[in-house]
Amino acid sequence: MNSRDGRESPLTILRIFLGLGLTSFGGPVAHLGYFRREFVERRGWLDEDGYADLVALSQVLPGPASSQTGFAIGLIRGGWAGGAAAWTGFTLPSAIALMLFAAAAGTLQGPVASGILDGLKLLAVAVVAQAVLGMGRTLCPDRPRLAVALAVLAFLAVWPGPSGQVIAIAAGGLAGLAFALPTAAGTSTGLRPGHGPSGRAGIGLVGAALLLLGGLPVLVAAGIGGQALALFEAFYRAGALVFGGGHVVLPLLEGTVVAPGWVSQDAFLAGYGAAQAVPGPLFTFAAYLGAAAGPEPNGVAGAALALAGIFLPGLLLIAGLLPWWAEVRAWVRARQAMAGINAAVVGVLGAALYHPVFTSAVESRLDLALAAAAFFALTRWHAPVWAVVICMGTAGGLMGVIGL
Repeated sequence: MNSRDGRESPLTILRIFLGLGLTSFGGPVAHLGYFRREFVERRGWLDEDGYADLVALSQVLPGPASSQTGFAIGLIRGGWAGGAAAWTGFTLPSAIALMLFAAAAGTLQGPVASGILDGLKLLAVAVVAQAVLGMGRTLCPDRPRLAVALAVLAFLAVWPGPSGQVIAIAAGGLAGLAFALPTAAGTSTGLRPGHGPSGRAGIGLVGAALLLLGGLPVLVAAGIGGQALALFEAFYRAGALVFGGGHVVLPLLEGTVVAPGWVSQDAFLAGYGAAQAVPGPLFTFAAYLGAAAGPEPNGVAGAALALAGIFLPGLLLIAGLLPWWAEVRAWVRARQAMAGINAAVVGVLGAALYHPVFTSAVESRLDLALAAAAFFALTRWHAPVWAVVICMGTAGGLMGVIGL
């Protein structure tokens, strides 16, 4: 149901997205389905073509696809205040839940609590394996793209870590261009930006995103801003380099917070497992990491800095490119580069499945059996993630009680 001038109040947008943020389980693909039902079928805020084009734009940009799509819908229907309301409503429920988990996890003691955390780490193995399988089928449907993914996997076995991941993603884009990887045909856009930014403002937003990506490391290296700016920069860099969204953020964040000792490996994987139990975007895992970080700021301040850092680049880019998307999508070479990048992120996630996820969580045959059971529950039995979270936490707690 449209307002008369096609514009909605920020409070209306906030209310709608808060409801989605409290109930949208199942990851980014499911989120996009919820959005379509709400804004195309029920409210008519976008037509089918416009929504498809908006999803396509979010898919080719770094950042969380579902959050970018929701932000863009709020931006189109309510201007900047509407975009902020959409992002806030969709993000805050899971961010608050994970921040509270970070506070509680530090106080959990004893074999039961330790076992529950171990169970969540094993859940992370199953969830990442499911993501690798699903993304592999979608993003590597032919031999050339599968070859790119396998080459990235082999490269990261030799050169692990954040720098290797960045090189691998860039090389995937170059491979897409060099080998003219197959892509879907471009279509004319069905989007009518309405109350979104102008073309000139879009150029400024993209420039600001790139300026921050290049300038923040310089400021941190110069000692400006202390640990607060270092924390913000680390999460901004992760958000700016994650193509594919969702689970692909895992390896970049692991290198960002575990390598410098801000968060332990065990705490990182336990938080990642807990993030599967909450609705909303998986990128709110950053709230847990910012709250749990060793050096100050942490707690609420650390969570706020981490959230702002990881979401900001994707939101700037989708707002900036929204007025130009029809022209960009028609450019064949751009689609070929993105095909290579998307294949590369499958290899990046596959490398992360082995290390640190599998090597840090699976320490016995029983651990392997539990992780396999969770994987089959998710992929074969199509059990809801929240139910598998409860089962794995319970199994881990029982293992802790009996000393396994």
